[in-house]
Amino acid sequence: MSDAPVTLSQVAREAGVSLATASRAINGSATRSVREDLRERVLEAARRLAYSPDPSAQAMARGRTTALGLVVHDIADPYFSTIAAGVARAAERAGLIVTLASTEHSSARELAFVELARRQRSRAIILAGGRLEPEDGGAPAGGGAPAGGASSEPGADGGPGPGETGPADSPVGTDGPSADGDRPVPGALEAALNAFQEAGGGVALVGQPIGGLPVVEIANADGAAVLARALHGLGYRRFAVLAGPDGHRTAADRTAGFTGALAELGSPVAPDDVLTCPFTRDGGYSAMGDLIKRAGGTGGGAAGPSDTSASGGAGELPELVFAVNDVMAVGAMAAVRDAGLSVPDDVAVAGFDDIHTLRDVSPGLTTVRIPLAEVGELATELALGRAERTRTTVRGEVVLRDSTPPRPSADPSDQS
Repeated sequence: MSDAPVTLSQVAREAGVSLATASRAINGSATRSVREDLRERVLEAARRLAYSPDPSAQAMARGRTTALGLVVHDIADPYFSTIAAGVARAAERAGLIVTLASTEHSSARELAFVELARRQRSRAIILAGGRLEPEDGGAPAGGGAPAGGASSEPGADGGPGPGETGPADSPVGTDGPSADGDRPVPGALEAALNAFQEAGGGVALVGQPIGGLPVVEIANADGAAVLARALHGLGYRRFAVLAGPDGHRTAADRTAGFTGALAELGSPVAPDDVLTCPFTRDGGYSAMGDLIKRAGGTGGGAAGPSDTSASGGAGELPELVFAVNDVMAVGAMAAVRDAGLSVPDDVAVAGFDDIHTLRDVSPGLTTVRIPLAEVGELATELALGRAERTRTTVRGEVVLRDSTPPRPSADPSDQS
């Protein structure tokens, strides 16, 4: 027997059909279909001859490959890797293969990946990650306050974002680079995604919306507000916020939701106690270190004295520090330990996301649980046009753990 690969012509002869019919039966066609009995005859002949279809030929015939592109900011971040796991599961059910790309927080790379997916005729593309605030200085979706400022106005929901681990000035916005490569060109990413969609590809976003494109949003502001109320109910009154990168919409929404709820409860967070920092473990470590230095190493946590003032002020740590994502919170806890202090005895700590690596953190971190794998599956359904709606909101669940025990002065009847 010859070792040469079986050709489509041989399959056509075996099935007793034309080459064109065999091609349409095996590779599919964007414009013509094959009768079911002929299709079954061709497929049976292909099985008998152990024929392997040519993926490139299939892509040309169908107008699309079986690839689903997933673009994230940082694949090493547990936030994104968990979303990717959900995308992979949903893609496998649909008979698709996931191709993964990391932007490394570059808007130019993000735009380039979208254009590459269009040239390669990917079946669909999913972009996961938060956005920057509008360059015109407008408020983020829902009116949340920018990170780095305390606001009494709770923001509405934005997109998921963290563990997004870029520096404060990381170019993770919605737009591509300008000719000089330094500043984004407004609307470039939206135009590229619309072009991909118009060419027959599916699109979905995980994060804030871009135009009218399908999106899975996270109720960031609401989740942070519910967390703030729960912590207030545990007896905490003096707070600081590690607010992430200045201008990042996910960070802004979470910061605004948290500080807004506390202001309504009569425990406003002083502007000096809202610290901007990178969305990383090291960013949380550095910002917490700054708080400790400012306080001279004096704790005010669960075992500390009760004080209803808004801020710990000079010489004293706040009772509780909220980091707008878990990886920052983990860094903050490390900074407390390295300073010879204790969580929660000297300062309590809370985060947001409930990334899977928290199972190894001690004490257990209080956080807002986001079903990240489910978010990935929902985004895949949106991208493939299988969801009932083109815009879905996912809400989080507050999980209270040992990093924020009730303060001795707390009234049990006041706990959420």
